[in-house]
Amino acid sequence: MSAATPVDETALAADRYAVIGNPIAHSKSPLIHAQFARQTGEHIDYGRLLAPLDGFVAEVNAFRAAGGRGMNVTVPFKLEAHALAHRLSPRAAAAGAVNTLRFDAEGIFGDNTDGFGLVRDIESNLGVALKGARVLLLGAGGAARGVVLPMLERGPREITIVNRTAAKAHDLIGQFAAAAAEAGCLLNGGGPHAIDPSPYDVIVNATAGSLDATLPECDERAFGTGTLAYDMMYGAQPTVFMRHAQSLGARAADGLGMLVEQAAESFYVWRGVRPDSAPVLAALRAQLAAQG
Repeated sequence: MSAATPVDETALAADRYAVIGNPIAHSKSPLIHAQFARQTGEHIDYGRLLAPLDGFVAEVNAFRAAGGRGMNVTVPFKLEAHALAHRLSPRAAAAGAVNTLRFDAEGIFGDNTDGFGLVRDIESNLGVALKGARVLLLGAGGAARGVVLPMLERGPREITIVNRTAAKAHDLIGQFAAAAAEAGCLLNGGGPHAIDPSPYDVIVNATAGSLDATLPECDERAFGTGTLAYDMMYGAQPTVFMRHAQSLGARAADGLGMLVEQAAESFYVWRGVRPDSAPVLAALRAQLAAQG
């Protein structure tokens, strides 16, 4: 009788991934990626990693040295992740921020899937085409910067970027002027006064106002019955921005679908497999509804 073949434990070990941030306990990423893994048959182990505010690089390097294959990066480390990466995707370079790190033989690859997630949610889940659309982007911080290029790639007719501090909006417009010209899209904006007092097709709230129930400055005439008012934030209840938009006759949506779609794109960056986001989004939506 021949001896039993020894078990190769390394072959059985799951590839390790994690989401890193501060705070991090609230993150739904482990739940999302666990469902993606079951669905696709990919053998991964995905956890949360709380990094000290001054210890992001050390935590990433330790995770990588221990055999980690990749990480999602959330607040407040997306700029540090951009600086840490050895190579950047075009969308990460344009955003100036990274939310996805992949560790491979060539080093650390940085990507930004946030804008992809937004566009995918608007077009595939909500059924609103960005091609030829008039888009109003509220806010000019990191969240806004990460979605401009992916939106431009969909061929909108116009994107107006407005911010309470007009100079920040003008900086963003200047940064993407060449890409807008190439896409044949009118890119304009400034302070809240730059908003056209007529309905837009899509209004995206990229400010953090919904975190403290603050409405961004926006002419009420920008909302119409054909407007999709999209808040990047989400919660068990509609945000103050969503409720405001609905009171003006617009259709409102939150950013839960963006969260799932950006995660699906990260999964693809890591594994080369694109999961089906619909059942995962439905499960999260039901979970939120139960909390509400």
